[in-house]
Amino acid sequence: MEKKGNILMKKYEVGRLLGQGSFAKVYYGRNLKTGQSVAIKVIDKEKVLKIGLMNQTKREISVMGLIKHENVVQFYEVMATKTKIFYVMEYAKGGELFQKVSRGKLKEDIARKYFQQLICAVYFCHRRGVYHRDLKPENLLLDEDGNLKVSDFGLNALSESKRRDGLLHTTCGTPAYVAPEVISRKGYDGAKADVWSCGVILFVMLAGYLPFHDSNVMEMYRKISMAEYKCPHWFPIEVRRLLSKILDPNPSTRISICRIMENAWFRKGLNSNDARTQVGDNKMPHVETDAVFVPSCCDTNPEKKMELARPFNLNAFDIISLSTGFDLSGLFVDDDKRDEVQFTSAKPANDIMSKLEEIACHLKLKVKKDEGSMRLEMSKEGRNGTLNIDAEIYEITSSFHYVEVKKCDGDTMEYRKMLKKNIKPALKEIVWAWQGEQHH
Repeated sequence: MEKKGNILMKKYEVGRLLGQGSFAKVYYGRNLKTGQSVAIKVIDKEKVLKIGLMNQTKREISVMGLIKHENVVQFYEVMATKTKIFYVMEYAKGGELFQKVSRGKLKEDIARKYFQQLICAVYFCHRRGVYHRDLKPENLLLDEDGNLKVSDFGLNALSESKRRDGLLHTTCGTPAYVAPEVISRKGYDGAKADVWSCGVILFVMLAGYLPFHDSNVMEMYRKISMAEYKCPHWFPIEVRRLLSKILDPNPSTRISICRIMENAWFRKGLNSNDARTQVGDNKMPHVETDAVFVPSCCDTNPEKKMELARPFNLNAFDIISLSTGFDLSGLFVDDDKRDEVQFTSAKPANDIMSKLEEIACHLKLKVKKDEGSMRLEMSKEGRNGTLNIDAEIYEITSSFHYVEVKKCDGDTMEYRKMLKKNIKPALKEIVWAWQGEQHH
């Protein structure tokens, strides 16, 4: 049973594959000392370094030490070899809650119990400054006693939905649960976005189907942005009222977690202290996060190569909204008033940066660089001040990028002329597709 190759760090027996994504795999495991079942998430360290997630990953590991709640999948420890990072977590034997929902709607009392547990978990984490931002069916698990467990709380940097290898994977799942302000690519409050997702989850449990659904993705996003949904006839009036406050498209007037916990329908069946129960305030043993990323002996600084042009990260909703055919900007921004263009490129980030520098040199523009961004400045003033152009690179996959070029200062006519005559033609060799244009 205990083959040598299946033992991790002399502590865990590694078993069957539970799931996998673009750069992580999750295995069933067993603690050799206690016999406890665990889930082991295996991350490719080189890929984490390559996509510039090292510092974020360190933060997330530290954050998990703050979260110990009966309705959050427990994070036990993190270990590493020269090439892999291993997250050892609680194993939720009951599988996904939504396997139950897929067989039909839940009874009101059962749906309320799961909703209570979800809200309690979210409330607990928010109080510690931790926001999920990606609550969805795949992240709601059940233990062997049928209690709900939220997974990937605090591990968002490595959540698979954030790093898909293409666009189609995301169109039929998570987006249906995302808040309007996230879709619009505006800055958003993680707490308010989590509240919206909880509301969609409640609707699904009681109805057996999604509140915002359409075979046309653009139409689905329109419904979400307008909070256009209908409750089925069997929804109690209290639930309808609560949902109308949760599924408020305006985050500033959307109900808070604390107000949800004071709601009469929510509190049915709860003891006076249940809703705010915090199980265990013990922090996880301190993890030396820097040690997790000690470089291998043959590479003096594996991150150094990425420093010059480390792109920003996009989540699944951003990717959909930026892709040709799924451009959502028309729902939120008047194109005539926007002095920016976007394109996708199959070139590495450093190549894109080099091409932009080459163009700047040819046009005698000064260059200022930051991580994943660049500013091109005219040396002399135009009729409306000095022309400044910003270029930002976003990573979709390690070999596919989205670039946004926009005027931030100066004369609009001068900018548009330079864009049309000089910049766009010079970018031709690295452009995969201009966003909003039909030709490639």
